[in-house]
Amino acid sequence: MQQEWIVVRGVGALSGLGCTQAETAEAYAAGNTCFTAFEDGELAVSPLSASAQHVLTALLQEKPKYGSLDRSVLLAVAAAREAVSQAGWDSDEFPLGINLGSSRGATSLYEKYHADFLGSPQGSVSAMASPSTTLGNLASWVAQDLAAQGPMISHSVTCSTALQAVANGVAWLKAGMAKRFLVGGTEAPLTGFTLAQMRAIGIYSPFAADNHPCRPINGKQNTFVLGEGAAVLALERMKESELAQLPPQDRIVIAGVGMGLEQTPSKTGVSKEGLHFQKSMQEALHMAQLSPEALQALVLHAPGTKAGDAAELAAIAATFPNPGPSLYTNKSLIGHTLGASGALSLSLAIALLQKRPISNRLRLSTAPVPSPTSVLVNAAGFGGNSASVLLQAL
Repeated sequence: MQQEWIVVRGVGALSGLGCTQAETAEAYAAGNTCFTAFEDGELAVSPLSASAQHVLTALLQEKPKYGSLDRSVLLAVAAAREAVSQAGWDSDEFPLGINLGSSRGATSLYEKYHADFLGSPQGSVSAMASPSTTLGNLASWVAQDLAAQGPMISHSVTCSTALQAVANGVAWLKAGMAKRFLVGGTEAPLTGFTLAQMRAIGIYSPFAADNHPCRPINGKQNTFVLGEGAAVLALERMKESELAQLPPQDRIVIAGVGMGLEQTPSKTGVSKEGLHFQKSMQEALHMAQLSPEALQALVLHAPGTKAGDAAELAAIAATFPNPGPSLYTNKSLIGHTLGASGALSLSLAIALLQKRPISNRLRLSTAPVPSPTSVLVNAAGFGGNSASVLLQAL
C-alpha cells in the first residue's frame, strides 16, 4: 500500500503584507512593516494593504449581496478563492470540506447592530443582525461562494483557532472521510472597542506606528499590536505516486499536528514554563516522527507580550537541545491577527520551505538554516490553549 500524505496544494493570504501568497512572500523578503495609526491617531495597527483592500472592493462589486457580510467573512472568501485557484481544484471532482475560524468573529457588525439597538426607541435591529453575526458565516459563505459540497465547520479557539482548524482538517483527511479540505483563520478586529479591550489588559505597544511598534521577545516591555487578515490552506490527501507528479517546490506536507492545554494562573495568563506549548510541540514532533534535534526552524507565536513570549521561549528551551531550531516571526511586520495569526505564520513557514529570501527583521536567532526542510509553527490563546503544526518539504 502506498504511503499517503497531507499536502499543502495552495495558500491564500491577505494582510498588511499583500493580497496573495506571492506578494506576501515578497514582503517577507523586503522586511517592510505595514503599521499605521488607528483612527484615534494614537495606537498602532496593521490594516490590509492597498492591494488586499482592492480585492475586497472587487469582491463586493462582483457579488453585491456580499455587502451584508462582515469584513472577516469577506477576507475568508477571498483567501479561500486564492487557495483553491492555486490548487487547481474543480469543486465537482471531490467534495470539498471547509474548517475556518476566527477569534472575534463579526466584530464590526456586532458593534454596529448593538449601537443600532441602543439608539432605537423600540430597541429594534435589522433583520440581518442575527444571520450576519453568527460564527457559521465563515464556513457557510465560503462554501456558498465555491459551491462546495463537503462538511462545513466554523469554530473559535482564541488565537490558536487557525492551527486548530488545520489539525481538524488533517484528522478528517487521515480518517479517509475527505479528500480535500480548506482550513485557516480570518480576523477583522480593527475597531475602537476591540482595541480598548487589548489596551485594558495592559499589553498594547506604546510605540508609534513608524517606530517598529511590535517587538516580539524583546524581553523589556509589552509591544502587542493588533492587525487584520486571513489565510487559508488547501489540503489534499495524496498517495506517493500523486505527490511525485508535483513540482519539487510544491511537495510541502503537514507532517504533524499537536495541541496543548494547561491550567493557567488567570484568564489571560500562561505558566512560566509554557507547559501548553511544550505539549503541543512534542505532539507535533511525535506525529511527524521527527526528533527535537532534527527540527530546523520554528515560527513562534510570540505576540510581543512579556509573559507570553517568555513562556514560549522557556518551552522551546525545555523541548529542544541547544542551539535549537532557528526562530522566526512575522508579527514584527504585521502584528497579531488573533485567530488568523497561525495561518499567516504558516504562510511564512511555506516561504521558508520554498527557499524564499527572508529579511533579517523576521529572524529572531543568530544562525538561521539557509534552506530548512522542516518548520514548526506555534500558536496559543487565552484559556491556556495552544497548537503546533509541523510542515516538511519532501
